[in-house]
Amino acid sequence: MNIQIKVLSREISEYLWRAGMTLSTAESCTSGFVAAAITAVPGASSYFRGGVVAYCDELKSQLLGVPAELLQEKGAVSEEVVRAMVKGANECLRSDYAVAVTGYAGPGGGPEAPVGTIFVAVGNGEDVDVRELTGDDGREENVARATLTALKMLAEKLEKDFPAPAE
Repeated sequence: MNIQIKVLSREISEYLWRAGMTLSTAESCTSGFVAAAITAVPGASSYFRGGVVAYCDELKSQLLGVPAELLQEKGAVSEEVVRAMVKGANECLRSDYAVAVTGYAGPGGGPEAPVGTIFVAVGNGEDVDVRELTGDDGREENVARATLTALKMLAEKLEKDFPAPAE
């Protein structure tokens, strides 16, 4: 795990611990890398509820409640689906915040997007931020970039929602 990911994970830990909030993940192309980064910090069990790795559309629907019609209409790699994954993770894992990732890490893309297209979302169900990543740097680098982006987005959201007290 690179140093930037470790630093962000520790920062996220401090925000969640201080705010008394919980977190879950819903991951597709990152295969649990975001959850692994979060839980690498000692004490993560006090705020991390769990994660779902939903590689196939069927599990996105069954476990995360992503409407099958949405998956058919927009495709699994879309802003709409990653937003629904955040909402679904918050609901099924009973967390305050969730991180979701879906995309084509490689080697191939899909009918709706080329390889390297990845959507990352963080939010509390009602207020969800989404970022689209593009460009193919190879599967391993695409997954690492998506994981780092997810952690950065979560840290930014928590900092906005729970500013550090003035010293």
